Amino acid sequence: MKFPLNDPQRAAVRYTDGPLLVLAGAGSGKTRVITAKIAHLIEQGANPAGIAAITFTNKAAREMRERIGAPLRRRDGAAAAPTICTFHALGLKILRREAASMHLTPRFSILDPGDIEPIVAELLATGDRARVRAAQWQMSAWKNALISPDQALARAATETEAAVARIYGGYGAALSVYQAVDFDDLIALPVAALEKDAGTAAHWQGRLDYLLIDEYQDTNPVQYRLLRLLTGSRAAFTAVGDDDQAIYGWRGATLANLEQLPRDYPSLKVIKLEQNYRSSIRILRSANALIGHNAKLFEKALWSELGLGEPIQVAPAADDQAEAESVARAIAALKFEHRGRFDDFAVLYRGNHQARAFEQALRAQNIPYAVSGGQSWFDRTEIRDLVAYLRLIANDDDDPAFVRAVTTPRRGVGAQTLEHLGRGLFAAACDGALIGTLPARQREALSEFCKMINSLRYRAEREPAGRLIDELVKTIGYEDYLFSSCDKREAQTRWESITDFVRWLSRKGEADERNLLELTQSIALLTLLEGEEGQDADAVRLSTLHAAKGLEFAHVFLVGLEEGVLPHREAIAAGNVDEERRLMYVGLTRAQRSLRLSWCKRRKRAGEWQSGAPSRFIGELAQEDLRHAETALEAGDAARDKEAGNARLRQMRAMLAR
Repeated sequence: MKFPLNDPQRAAVRYTDGPLLVLAGAGSGKTRVITAKIAHLIEQGANPAGIAAITFTNKAAREMRERIGAPLRRRDGAAAAPTICTFHALGLKILRREAASMHLTPRFSILDPGDIEPIVAELLATGDRARVRAAQWQMSAWKNALISPDQALARAATETEAAVARIYGGYGAALSVYQAVDFDDLIALPVAALEKDAGTAAHWQGRLDYLLIDEYQDTNPVQYRLLRLLTGSRAAFTAVGDDDQAIYGWRGATLANLEQLPRDYPSLKVIKLEQNYRSSIRILRSANALIGHNAKLFEKALWSELGLGEPIQVAPAADDQAEAESVARAIAALKFEHRGRFDDFAVLYRGNHQARAFEQALRAQNIPYAVSGGQSWFDRTEIRDLVAYLRLIANDDDDPAFVRAVTTPRRGVGAQTLEHLGRGLFAAACDGALIGTLPARQREALSEFCKMINSLRYRAEREPAGRLIDELVKTIGYEDYLFSSCDKREAQTRWESITDFVRWLSRKGEADERNLLELTQSIALLTLLEGEEGQDADAVRLSTLHAAKGLEFAHVFLVGLEEGVLPHREAIAAGNVDEERRLMYVGLTRAQRSLRLSWCKRRKRAGEWQSGAPSRFIGELAQEDLRHAETALEAGDAARDKEAGNARLRQMRAMLAR
């Protein structure tokens, strides 16, 4: 398959003589470059199995596999496919092989923040959830910055930080007891394994001949260390990123990795992709003007051949309700005018709390919508219940999984029984002498539970995953449990979620040719929201600016553009307006055809109305391309505007009916 490429794209694809940084502006075709480069490497004789493309989300990896799949199938059907996965999935692959050197069983558990919370609460000796979550966040930041427990304690600037630093080592020891890791360990432990043993590093450098890293600007220090260890002295890699879209500093990502790249690799070649295939000239002119206020690591300016486009509309509103109603009416009118689809439209905002007013306004206009950033399938209570069983089947040292599984559905095993068992819960529960002193009901419940788990573990390597998970659900009586503990509607919804999960796991086991034990670790890395939920629905997208990165829409409404909202007041106080400006830049560059900006003259905070001022970012746009509403939608004006808008909609609908 031949990919249509412009000159800089073609240069990026063909350059394989050393380390390469591709500065890919918004809408400049970076995924096209990565997939074309994989095809080019294979055409030049590279072993597909030695090529790895690393992304940040499962959705990005899935899309890349779909794009590259066709050219690979056209040639040698027997050829191994390249590795296309997230950083964490690659880390998991390395850690499985090197588990022994990290004192782990290959079937170690992967704990999510919900599993970790009670562990940290016990170490801190507190029931304050906010304090526990802050401690989890702090330890995650230390791991991603490669800061050890001793270093954390030495650097602690406050007593709060010192308290977390004192439990940091104990937290790692607790995970070790449970033969478990957290998400951060999936990068940090492979780095430790590669640094610990030169032979291990040489093995992985030999397996991975060429690396391509997507969204390089979003890497944190430990991910950059992993990249350096995997590429070694050959430095055969292509990093693709855009410093203007670095919006994850709060998550540990650092632009220092971009800044450091030319220093660590003096022969680094830099290629810029500046032609935008998404947006009109007016939109790009404002985006360039805005981002020009940030200090630049690399100079870059987007340009387009898609025409001048419509002026950017800027409208103040009396409050967030008036803003939402105005946006809903505009969407209805634009859809009628352009004969388009609802999924041509997106409403983008700084924080999730802003969605509610727009949901209400869209419902009032009978406009379908989908909210990005909702609950993941794997975060649902019923799915977490079943996953606890799977984790315990794979790893009987996983005490958090044991507690959840043995108590759901209820078996009469409560806190006193668990306290009697101590740690190493599953082994203790299977110890006839230890449980012999328990009352008969608890003793029998634990005995039956252990027999079931051991039987499933034995069969897990011999029988299809779908059959076993289906049998598990029936054996524990989960359907009866739901309908006896929830109201009928909730029980039905949750049961449908379970049956969907069983079908999904069965299909995945067959497609990947993996048994139940092998699938269990993979489940921890998956989220349904990364591209699957609502993809085919014709609905307006409501999304935070962070969640909208990588997406595009014909018509974008960028809302809540006030000082203190965007840029956020905490970012202003911390002197981090540059990242907020990049966030605004990401929002602007999602738009293809039209862009509308709005801000509120007042907004309720903590139950009190506060005056709002337009964001400084509006003043940093290309002013010649803006069209400002003449007056704000004051309370009386809002009502008149609403009635006038509704009248126009009635007229248009009447015309359509005729």
